[in-house]
Amino acid sequence: MNFGLDGKRALVLGGNKGLGRGVAKSLAENGAIVAISGRDEAALNDTVSELRVHSPRSLALNADLADPVALAAMLDRIDRDMDGVDILLLNGGGPPPFSASSLNVVQWRTQFETMFLSGVRIAAHFLPRMRERHWGRIIVVSSTSVREPIAGLTASNALRAAVAGWAKSLAGEVAADGVTVNLLLAGRLATARTDKLDRMDADAQGVDVSVIAAQSQAEIPVGRYGTAEEFGAVAAFLASEQASYVTGAAIPVDGGLSRAII
Repeated sequence: MNFGLDGKRALVLGGNKGLGRGVAKSLAENGAIVAISGRDEAALNDTVSELRVHSPRSLALNADLADPVALAAMLDRIDRDMDGVDILLLNGGGPPPFSASSLNVVQWRTQFETMFLSGVRIAAHFLPRMRERHWGRIIVVSSTSVREPIAGLTASNALRAAVAGWAKSLAGEVAADGVTVNLLLAGRLATARTDKLDRMDADAQGVDVSVIAAQSQAEIPVGRYGTAEEFGAVAAFLASEQASYVTGAAIPVDGGLSRAII
């Protein structure tokens, strides 16, 4: 199937690793010009080299989204070198675990800036041009914790829910202008984040990480962790011409793990 992405310009935040990398590769393979951002320069360079096999004009942008100055510089470069974007993937790393009863104001502010406000700022920057062109795709990488909060991941539970509320509100505002806004709810996928959480559980229980991974995968109806490539394929569909009637949706990519009906 031709997704109609030839020549479309995409910005994939966190596109150097994990799920973001999976999305960036899928978009490039479908003909999009892809810019990726991240803080690990070696991973950025490695990923953009792969992207350029399919998309020679792809860019790597080293930026810390929690730094407003670095964020502004990144947006300026995209405007200069790509003349804006048609597809925006909002994606940030998961915050560290902490309990809901604890209060660390600095930690909360940092996570709010990184997980919520930076994405709102970036979307607000590109939206006017998307609406003028009557075509745009905003895809937000989120988690099934939006529907079923995960114990210990308080910041993720709270801030991803806030992002979901913003995205749903935005989808209704821009739908008539040909811009779609959707969330992808990641379940347990084979990424460094999942590996880190499995290792934390293994250390807490005093068992080998393979035991935790096996227990975790046994809870998933599909019986395994998903891959970044599978996640990227769903994102590419949401970015496609064929998905023009899909907006305001929160789509789980979790192998059936989430038990919520809606």
